[in-house]
Amino acid sequence: MPSDPPSQTGPQAISGDRLVFPAASARNMVLLIQLRWMAVIGQLVTIWYVSHVLGIQLPLTQLVAIPALLALVNVATMVMGTEREGYSYVELIGALMLDVIALTWQLYLSGGTTNPFTFLFLLQIAIGAILLPPNWSWIVAAIAVLSVSLLSFYYVPMGLPPELLADPLRMYLAGSYLCFILIAALLVFFVIKIDRNRRQSDAALAQLRQRAAEEDHIVRMGLLASGAAHELGTPMATISVLVRDWFKHPAFAAEPDLVEELHEMETELLRCKSIVSGILLSAGEARGENPEVTTVNTFVRDFAREWSSRSGGAVRLINRMDRDAPIVSDPALRQVISNVIDNALEVSPDHVEVIAETDAAMLVLTFRDRGPGFSDEMLVRIGRPYASTKGRPGGGLGLFLVFNVVRKLGGEVDVRNHPDGGAQVRLAIPLKAIEAKA
Repeated sequence: MPSDPPSQTGPQAISGDRLVFPAASARNMVLLIQLRWMAVIGQLVTIWYVSHVLGIQLPLTQLVAIPALLALVNVATMVMGTEREGYSYVELIGALMLDVIALTWQLYLSGGTTNPFTFLFLLQIAIGAILLPPNWSWIVAAIAVLSVSLLSFYYVPMGLPPELLADPLRMYLAGSYLCFILIAALLVFFVIKIDRNRRQSDAALAQLRQRAAEEDHIVRMGLLASGAAHELGTPMATISVLVRDWFKHPAFAAEPDLVEELHEMETELLRCKSIVSGILLSAGEARGENPEVTTVNTFVRDFAREWSSRSGGAVRLINRMDRDAPIVSDPALRQVISNVIDNALEVSPDHVEVIAETDAAMLVLTFRDRGPGFSDEMLVRIGRPYASTKGRPGGGLGLFLVFNVVRKLGGEVDVRNHPDGGAQVRLAIPLKAIEAKA
């Protein structure tokens, strides 16, 4: 059963400028529309059978007008709801009330409670209890009870032919039996579908909670990285000063080998600072404070050239891009790509293939290695924190950051094993998310 609605009578909540509706409300409205179509067809068939086969006299014009009106309401709901994300509880209960009122009018014109199809009110009550919060469900039940009470005293009697007047109870029992079968079939059909909608909503809610937990983890990682950056800043600054002083010291200046090692130390020191900055950016905002404006082709060629140089030619670029566009080469995106390539090189140090493509408005980067690939268990857990095959503390954060940074950019990450062997990681990033603003 859904929880009690908030005090507002419209959508469940308002998030920024976006309205948030009850879970599965759009799918549930589709079910109500399906139920109404069944009611329309069933009413028309019943009216025809009762009037032409059984010979019962009924106000046909008024009775046929009701399913015609319901059909028009269905068409209007389908047309207006094509672009809607959901419906409020007011709209759901309004749809149910329309069906209750239509049934009440039909029964009023066809014998009131002497008509065995009065039990169809139970179907409306059951659906209301499933779709609506408890307090709202009682409204549907109360109106249905009120309708039955009024129909017990106010109705248009059916004009029964002489053969049916001789034993009216037999006709009533036959109608009750048919009504019971109809209610049982519809309840099973709709309860199964509504329960499926509920399970889908629960799964979506669980996914949102998982995402919220991951984002909370990113925040904590960002705080940890920020603290580490502050702690490492002082010793790295001290080492940097010492290295520059050693360059000037006569004992070092006279030894070319020592000078070369000092240059290597300075290079590695700068790399350490860059790594710390990249971790901060990856764990925090998706775009750095000092982004560099470049183009898609230049961006791809630059990181491929850098990693090819660092890996001794193991990283190879296959450029299939058919367009170029100005983008912002933000540090977080570069860090994401570095994480993927670095992981691939660990298992396939001799060959990592990078395929760059532009698909519609997307930049698609596919990374393939010749390693052992991922196990089935790992593929299920991929992208979660500490999901790793490396067997060391803190492992698995690289792909975790890849998933979350790409997701913040509005893109998608697809990880699978390639049919020819090895692993394949595909990053699809919207160009709009990284385009250079004029």
